[in-house]
Amino acid sequence: MAATVDVVVDLVWEHRIAAPRLPVSWLSDEEKAVELQRVQARRAADTAYEAELIMGLAAARPATDDPAPGTPGARRPGWAVDEAYDGVSEFFTAELGTILNLGRNTAGYRYGRARTWTAKLPATFAALQAGELDERRATALADVLQHTNTSVAGRVEAALLPEASDLPVTRLKARAVEEMLRLDATAADERRKDAEKTADVHVYPSATDGRSTIAADLPTDEAVECFDVVDQLAKMLKADGDPRRIGALRAHVLSLLIRRPADSGLPRVTANLTVSADLDGLAGAGSTPGEVNGLPITAAHVRALLARVGALGLTASEGGSLRFAVTGPDGQLLATLTPAELDRLARRGCPTHHNVETSSSCRCPVAGPPPETDSYEPTGRQRAFVTTRDRRCRFPNCGQRVGWADLDHVVSAACGGATDCANLCCLCRSHHRLKTFAPGWRFTMTPDGVLQVTTPSGVTRTTRPPGMRPPGARPPAAPAGPLDPADAPPPF
Repeated sequence: MAATVDVVVDLVWEHRIAAPRLPVSWLSDEEKAVELQRVQARRAADTAYEAELIMGLAAARPATDDPAPGTPGARRPGWAVDEAYDGVSEFFTAELGTILNLGRNTAGYRYGRARTWTAKLPATFAALQAGELDERRATALADVLQHTNTSVAGRVEAALLPEASDLPVTRLKARAVEEMLRLDATAADERRKDAEKTADVHVYPSATDGRSTIAADLPTDEAVECFDVVDQLAKMLKADGDPRRIGALRAHVLSLLIRRPADSGLPRVTANLTVSADLDGLAGAGSTPGEVNGLPITAAHVRALLARVGALGLTASEGGSLRFAVTGPDGQLLATLTPAELDRLARRGCPTHHNVETSSSCRCPVAGPPPETDSYEPTGRQRAFVTTRDRRCRFPNCGQRVGWADLDHVVSAACGGATDCANLCCLCRSHHRLKTFAPGWRFTMTPDGVLQVTTPSGVTRTTRPPGMRPPGARPPAAPAGPLDPADAPPPF
C-alpha cells in the first residue's frame, strides 16, 4: 500500500528592523569610530542589495517587448536612446530612473555598475555584500572594467581585490587601469568610443545668481586646444589694457566666439530666449526672480536685460515673434498673447462689465488658453502655449528642451483624446516613444498641466510646469500694518 506524505512549507518574509541607536552624545570617541565603520559596512551591503534589485527588475523587462525593427516606433540610427544590455528593454533605464527619482544618465550608470558587479566581478560583489569593501572602491573597479571581457576583469580583480581596502581610491583606479591595459588594450578604445557616443554640451546654474556654466565633453586634445585659443585671445585683451581679471576675459572671449563666430564659414544663427518676469519685479517694486530659458536670474537682472532690448517698447526681430506669458497666482500659465492681442483685449475690456470705471471690482477673465481644434496637429497658438508652459520634456527628471520635444496627446487621439492644451504636453522623442510603445506605463494630466507618470512597477511621479508652484506653496501675505490716512479707503 502506497503511503501519502504531506509536505508543509512555511515561507517567512524577513523584514529588516533597524537596531535602536544610542544618542551620539552618549558615545565615546572609540564608539563613534566603530559606529562610523558600521554605517559604511551597512551602506556597502545596501548598495549590493540595490544592485540585485536592479538586475532582478531588468530581467523582467526583455527587449522582445520593444518595437521590432521596421515596425512603428522602432528606434532609428542616430536617435538618442537609453542604453541597455543583454536583451534588456531600451525603456528599462527610464523606469529605473523614475523609481529612484533620478535622471536617465544616472539611472543608466547604476544599471551598468550593477551589471558589471554581478556579471564580471563576483568576488568584488561578494565583498560589497558582506560590507568588507566599501562602495567607492567597488565602484572604481566597476568603472574601469565595465568594457573589458569577463576573463580580463576576473584577472584584474584577483590581482587587486586582496589589497583594495588598503589603497586610496584614486590609486586603486589607476592600478586597475594599468592592469587592464596590460591584459586588454582594446578596452580603452571601447571606453573612448562609449564616451564619444554620450558626449554633449550642458548648461546649468552656477553658484552665483544670474550666472550659468556651459560645459562640453570633448576629447582631451580638443579641449586643450580650445582652452589655449581662448587663453591667447584673453591675454591679447589684457595686453591691450582691459582691466578685467584674466578669468573673466576668458569667459567673455568664449561667449563671443560662440555667439559671434567670425570667418568660420558657418551660417549666422540667432539665439532664442524666453524671458519670464514678475510684473512687480519689472516695475522695481518687487524682488521675485525671473528666468531666461528656465535658468533663474534676479529681478534686477531681468530689469537690466529688458532695458538693453528696449523694455516696454519691445519689438520682435525680423522673422521672429514676441509673446507675453500671463500667469496666475500659483505660477500656472493662463494665456500667451502677442502685443497686438494684449492691446486689443485692454481696449475691449470685459464683455460683461463694459464701463471699467464703474466696475473696478470685475475679475472676469478676458484671455485664456487657445481653444481646442478638430485637427490632430496642434495649432500654432496651441504650440506656443504648451511650449511656453512646459519649456522642457515633462517626463520626470528629463531636461530635454522643447526645441527637441514633440507635442504629445496625453490621452491618445485613437482613444478619444482631444487636441487641446489640457491634453497636450512636451515629451522628447525617446519618452514619447516610451509612452506610446512601452507596455504598462500610464500618463495622466490635469487641465492646468500637472502630469503624473506611473511605471509598470507601480511607482508614480508628478511633474509640474516649471513656473508652477505646488498647492499651498504660495508665500503668505505680509501682515497688514496700520494704514496711512492718505491711503485709507472711504469714508477716510
